[in-house]
Amino acid sequence: MWNDWYQYGHMGYVGGWHWGFHVVFWLLVLALVVIALVVLVRYLRQGTPGAGRRGIETALAMLADRYARGEIDREEYLQKKKDLTP
Repeated sequence: MWNDWYQYGHMGYVGGWHWGFHVVFWLLVLALVVIALVVLVRYLRQGTPGAGRRGIETALAMLADRYARGEIDREEYLQKKKDLTP
């Protein structure tokens, strides 16, 4: 009798609380993998090289457009350009 329980309870058939433990364990592992991927993607998107540079280039282009339309004078254009460039 003991040999039958050991053979089918631990080696072959997994039932009872063992089944529930395995399901919970693998759900936790899956959740941790998903969380790790989300954190990694957010980190990589935030640290994209040149992201700040594109913002400066866009601001300079908008400033040049304002100067070309006559909305600002030369002195203001040069001062704002100097302020924007590192």
